[in-house]
Amino acid sequence: MSSSCCSRREILRTGAVAGASALVLTACGGSDEEVPAAEPAQWQDALVEGDVPVGESVRVAFGENKVLLHRATETQVYAYSAVCTHQGCTVNPEPERFICPCHSSVYDLESGEPVAGPAPRALERYEARVESGIIQVRI
Repeated sequence: MSSSCCSRREILRTGAVAGASALVLTACGGSDEEVPAAEPAQWQDALVEGDVPVGESVRVAFGENKVLLHRATETQVYAYSAVCTHQGCTVNPEPERFICPCHSSVYDLESGEPVAGPAPRALERYEARVESGIIQVRI
């Protein structure tokens, strides 16, 4: 059964736009309440340094945050969000790259830059360090 007025997709799109507009207008409404500042990023212990040998990569979780770690040298660790910049799938570590299993975006281990696939930009980078035998990430 088809409607002569609108397709199902158009009706859903119109409803989504209307709902988002109402949300924006509500959020922009005047209020005298102060919005608390976001908490500054804190160093979080990820792993014992021996858990990630030099040249290897792993994925760890800090609550809802999934983070990719690549240990380039004894003291140099790179940390990135494991959220693909294409469509938000979870990126996996592989021996020589980070790869998104959804649409095959490939990211460089040391820069987080996309080197293949549809990803439009680099993975979000976090500060990382090796401190007293512990790999830490500032999240």
